[in-house]
Amino acid sequence: MATIDEASVTSVKEQLDLKNKLLVRKILWMLLGSLLFAFALVPMYDVLCSLTGLNGKTNSTTAVLSKAKVDNSRWLNVQFTTNVMPGLGWNFYPKQANIKLHPGQIETVIFVAKNTTNEVVVGRAVPSVTPGIAATNLKKIECFCFVNQSLKPGEEKEMPLRFFVSPELPKDVSDMTLSYAFFPSVDGDR
Repeated sequence: MATIDEASVTSVKEQLDLKNKLLVRKILWMLLGSLLFAFALVPMYDVLCSLTGLNGKTNSTTAVLSKAKVDNSRWLNVQFTTNVMPGLGWNFYPKQANIKLHPGQIETVIFVAKNTTNEVVVGRAVPSVTPGIAATNLKKIECFCFVNQSLKPGEEKEMPLRFFVSPELPKDVSDMTLSYAFFPSVDGDR
């Protein structure tokens, strides 16, 4: 019978322990990297949305407003649509379904929200603009979508949207849709 050398068994155990420690370190580094990436996603997404106009996020600086000139040579038809997500218990609609404006012209549109429940409900509006090129040219000056909206039981509220569309919008775009979806607020701000 062959005998097992105690020194070689100890050596194999030490090598196995070393490999296990290296594996644990690699897994911990991967976990740490994943957590850091997850926390960095929100600011990276906000920057991406601001640059591209995705998710309705647009630049609304007053510097842009002061440089805008009205392009009276063309018209733009802006349509407004609304949705209320399940669980909110609101009616929500624009007072005007669409408007016609000149690029650069400042307009105000009123949206109406009514709480149909017997409790205070907080909602958050998420905008969407189509076509995509129009999203980067939509400049919101005042919008109910900037903050959470709270409605008491049965309360009805008029909410203004003050905006303009940059004259830099390509001339082949003559129609755009601005859609708002109201979701129940997840952070509960009132």
